[in-house]
Amino acid sequence: MYTLFEDNHLIAINKPAGVASQGAAAGQPSAIDETTAYLKQTSHTPGDVVLGVVQRLDKPVTGVLLYARTSKAAARLSAQFADKSTIKIYHALVTNALSQPEATLTHYLKKNEQTKRVDVRDSPAPGFQNAVLHYRTLQQTEHATLLEVMLVTGRLHQIRAQLSAIGCPILNDTDYSRRLSKPQALSTKPFPNNAIGLHAHSLTILHPISKEQLTITAPKPKAWQAILS
Repeated sequence: MYTLFEDNHLIAINKPAGVASQGAAAGQPSAIDETTAYLKQTSHTPGDVVLGVVQRLDKPVTGVLLYARTSKAAARLSAQFADKSTIKIYHALVTNALSQPEATLTHYLKKNEQTKRVDVRDSPAPGFQNAVLHYRTLQQTEHATLLEVMLVTGRLHQIRAQLSAIGCPILNDTDYSRRLSKPQALSTKPFPNNAIGLHAHSLTILHPISKEQLTITAPKPKAWQAILS
């Protein structure tokens, strides 16, 4: 984990796979704890370091993760995420080529409290929330297809669930490939066991204090290079 952007109001890190954004089990690392420890060590300011959570990434997902360093920044950033004025671009490795190289997907999602995953439907239903994303194919290799995904809505496990629903599960994502009638090959060496092929590539926000547009980008994990070469 290392910092991608840092000032007195914000800090963005490149979250590794296998690390929870926050609320990790006892004895397990979390991104917020490690970022707090980093700031406490480097800022040399008295008192506790308190970070505001304005977004989250699933534990097996890598990439840009943003925290607020002040209450004012946290409130303003949370408002941007709520009104969907941020731009979130992901890169996804999927196991199949898509029938359309570029498209918009619309589904309806609901968290399943028993499985801790989300159920997917093609049409509205009670308790289900609409989920919309745009994707386009960037590269296709023998092992996987690389997609650029832009979220319109921000639902739990949205990208993972929607791509699985069209028969193109994310590489190594066993949670959302098991529901396919024809399971796909899920692991490609040397892909880490605690990672899936989903990376938060970039995040564009308005800086909460300066109001200038800020785009933060995270390089893809090294394991992706062998798959895409």
